[in-house]
Amino acid sequence: MPNEIKLSFDDDLTNTVQSLYFDIDLNKIVETTLSIMTQKLHHGIDFVYFPDAIQIWHMPKSVSIYVVNHAQGRAVNLAARGKDYATNVLSYPSELPTEMTTLLGEIELGELVLCHEVVLNEADEQNKSFESHLTHLIIHGLLHLLGFDHEISDADADQMEGFEIEILAQLGIDNPYLEP
Repeated sequence: MPNEIKLSFDDDLTNTVQSLYFDIDLNKIVETTLSIMTQKLHHGIDFVYFPDAIQIWHMPKSVSIYVVNHAQGRAVNLAARGKDYATNVLSYPSELPTEMTTLLGEIELGELVLCHEVVLNEADEQNKSFESHLTHLIIHGLLHLLGFDHEISDADADQMEGFEIEILAQLGIDNPYLEP
């Protein structure tokens, strides 16, 4: 069974907006990210939310991506993090115990919530294509689902950014942290 991406949208988002996401090869983004991170797992990198990853990582994986409007993005960020503004991506790791994952026959990585308006505005402000910026944010979110966090220390932020840069380069996208 291949890895699965479950893409869904807030009811308020138009078909035109939804088509932007269907036109992007989300599968390639997820597969590339998981492939590179699997190599890192086999070289000793730990996935915080998957302490038994080395034993179960051969199983298919799934991730849910939910795209919301600005109002929903703000409400979710307020409820989850106590921050009263819409943010680009929120990550909700599944945190299922290994026993449950084994019974399910797949590793549920968790859910990413993307706020369309924020992603679009940031891409414009940073002079990036929507696709490049969205790709970066999906990779960023996937790394959070594996347990990486840029807010703990500078070393953790550097590690996470390094992973993002490497994965983006594999996808043909320039380092987003360089000043233009």
